[in-house]
Amino acid sequence: MAEPVYPPADHGLMAGVPPFPADELVTLFNWQDPPFNRWSFQHLRELIPTAQIARGAGPARRLPRAERDLSGIAFRSGERELTVGEMIAESFTDGFLVLYRGRIVTEQYFNGMTPDTPHLLMSVSKSVVSTVAGILASQGRLNPAAPVERIVPELAGTSFAGATIQDLLDMRAGTKFDETYDNPESDVRLYERVYLWRPDGFEPRPPDALSYYATLYNDGRHGGPFRYRSILTDVLGWVLERAGGARLHELVARLVWQPMGAEFDAEITVDAHGNAMADGGICATLRDLGRFGLLFGGTGRRSSRWSVVPVSWIEDTIGGAPDGPEAFVAGEGVRFPPGAHYRNCWWVAEPAVPLFYAAGINGQNVFVHGPSQVVVAKLSTWPTALNPVSRVTLDAVRAIAAALSNGRG
Repeated sequence: MAEPVYPPADHGLMAGVPPFPADELVTLFNWQDPPFNRWSFQHLRELIPTAQIARGAGPARRLPRAERDLSGIAFRSGERELTVGEMIAESFTDGFLVLYRGRIVTEQYFNGMTPDTPHLLMSVSKSVVSTVAGILASQGRLNPAAPVERIVPELAGTSFAGATIQDLLDMRAGTKFDETYDNPESDVRLYERVYLWRPDGFEPRPPDALSYYATLYNDGRHGGPFRYRSILTDVLGWVLERAGGARLHELVARLVWQPMGAEFDAEITVDAHGNAMADGGICATLRDLGRFGLLFGGTGRRSSRWSVVPVSWIEDTIGGAPDGPEAFVAGEGVRFPPGAHYRNCWWVAEPAVPLFYAAGINGQNVFVHGPSQVVVAKLSTWPTALNPVSRVTLDAVRAIAAALSNGRG
């Protein structure tokens, strides 16, 4: 199948005033497909209901600037030799931000995106939501080792009964959920209808997300191998709401967005009954995504003023479960360096470095490289959910961290 070719960034998708020609109209039928996702990922609130993640009235966290040109940094990825600039150009980039020791060294926007544009984070949302879990745990309001039905009694008798909160955080619950993105019959397609991400037909479906959870069943044991299933983070969101005593968007605002000094409001998509899509529905600006990354590395971890995430939670994320690497390999056989694992909704590629990251389909990422104090945020609109360029991006981050650490950037 030929690779989709995007129109130029100034193509007239939803541009000007209505009515729009049919070939330029972005709808629930096409918004996740190219070229329409180039518009929709920056305008999701115009398609799907959202709840506000308020930044509050406090000052934005200052991000000093020490800009330099990183585009010429060369690196090798597989059999290829390329530069950071080439990686950005060929990977459908909408926004690219590099922070070094808390300072902005590169901030670039494409495809009409601007500093105040909220962009869909997809599954980077999971890492934001799991941060709420870490903060609630540090406050004594949540025990990750507790079974989920202790917090949400309605989960007793469902496939989630007996799973711990940590099982949800680590994608190790036994619930069956098919997340094959290109299969129209997969579980993820029904679940997207429930969350109003897809147009509804005449087929019966649960009325909301909470009802949908009860329809699932197990095909494995809780605490077993790692298997990536977004629905687990949505159940986690319900648990956090009960433990925190507020709706999820309010918890993210109070515990993460406002304390970290966000510059802009964010938002999260909700279903017809107001249940937030915890696994992938957050939209945020590029700089605020960078601020979020700083909470996990560099100055964000060391500065008392901005100590939002407990150090113990960061260390647990990097260290992982004792059997985390084995569960990671056993579950999906993903090819990472030895010792890699998935913990607290973060991909820990190299725990000894540490190098870890949040990732979402279609090219959303936040990378944290501990020793260099480098944080890289990248927002994209790949034409497909998954793409080999994700490996190239990770290799580029390693090269950027090495160049900045050695004074070559």
